[in-house]
Amino acid sequence: MKVFVVKDQVEGAGIALDILKQKMADGAQVLGLATGSSPIEFYKQVRESELDFSEVTSVNLDEYVGLGEDSDQSYVYFMKEHLFNAKPFKENHLPNGLAADLDEELVRYNAILEEHPVDFQILGIGRNGHIGFNEPGASFDGVARVVDLAPSTIEANARFFADPEEVPKQAISMGIANIMAAKTIVLMAYGPEKADAIKATVEGTVTEEVPASVLQNHDDVVLIIDEAAASKLTK
Repeated sequence: MKVFVVKDQVEGAGIALDILKQKMADGAQVLGLATGSSPIEFYKQVRESELDFSEVTSVNLDEYVGLGEDSDQSYVYFMKEHLFNAKPFKENHLPNGLAADLDEELVRYNAILEEHPVDFQILGIGRNGHIGFNEPGASFDGVARVVDLAPSTIEANARFFADPEEVPKQAISMGIANIMAAKTIVLMAYGPEKADAIKATVEGTVTEEVPASVLQNHDDVVLIIDEAAASKLTK
């Protein structure tokens, strides 16, 4: 695990972009993408770059159950606004939060993940150490499934909704096994509220109670964090 401590998100996004450029030069053709506040500056710098994604496929970590592209809080809407509208890809794959049959949707999305092995995966991290929407206790062997969001996750996401009661309580999420199958993983985290999760991820015991701690077992993981997020690291 390689850790970069940066002064702000602009510097962090620049490092992530440099890694992406190198991986694409080396032949990366499938990108695993994340939403949330941490990758926004990264997507901005990607939009402003000369990178061409016309032969690249994307797969997304997750989507809220009950939201579709017409909702400005859905992740498909987020991805279009922050990346896809400016940088067309060969294919974009996201879970369908409006699927009438969620079991069938999980079969469909797991098949997509099998067919498109991820070369470069972007991650954020929750305050409780979740990656994707894999909350504490999620199996390291898990694949894409419907998850019940932890109260802390619902609370953290409430700031994006006009009414906190509108925050979905479930999501479709890649499982930890899906995430760990990526060849390269780049996790970005900023702010003091992520410090405990980062310490547990980097220096703690590998345990399903801290889902991100499993990244210690991956061969090519880069953490990009600011000084606040790194403030509790001792090594």
